[in-house]
Amino acid sequence: MPTTFKRILVGVDDSADALLAFRYAIHQAKRDGAELVIASVLEKETMNVYQALDTDFIHGQYDDLKRHVREYQQQAEDAGVADVRIMIAEGEPGETIVKEIIPQIKPDILIVGSIAKKGVSRHFGSQAAYMAKYAPVSVLVIR
Repeated sequence: MPTTFKRILVGVDDSADALLAFRYAIHQAKRDGAELVIASVLEKETMNVYQALDTDFIHGQYDDLKRHVREYQQQAEDAGVADVRIMIAEGEPGETIVKEIIPQIKPDILIVGSIAKKGVSRHFGSQAAYMAKYAPVSVLVIR
């Protein structure tokens, strides 16, 4: 008998793998009648020092990210997922998802892509590997 999930968390950015993870999460949420939570993390590490100190710049980046994630929400709703919400956080993606988002959302599973779009952190280890190792829930890594 296949596993049924009640709450699915999917991490998104604009990488091809994250888009595949998002599509898979939609499919799984529809199949299970699950709530789908779409999360994205604003990475301050990719900003220069002047941008990081400029609150107007950060608010603009945050607003842009929120608008973009709402587009994902609309796509999921248009695809037939009945219960969709979004969550935006700031920090290093893997750590933020594991330490902040998962405890708040309490998902049954985390679905992520295997390759991050950008950022210095990609040179120091995989975000997906970090989440798979430290997340307190099952993690499905899509490639």
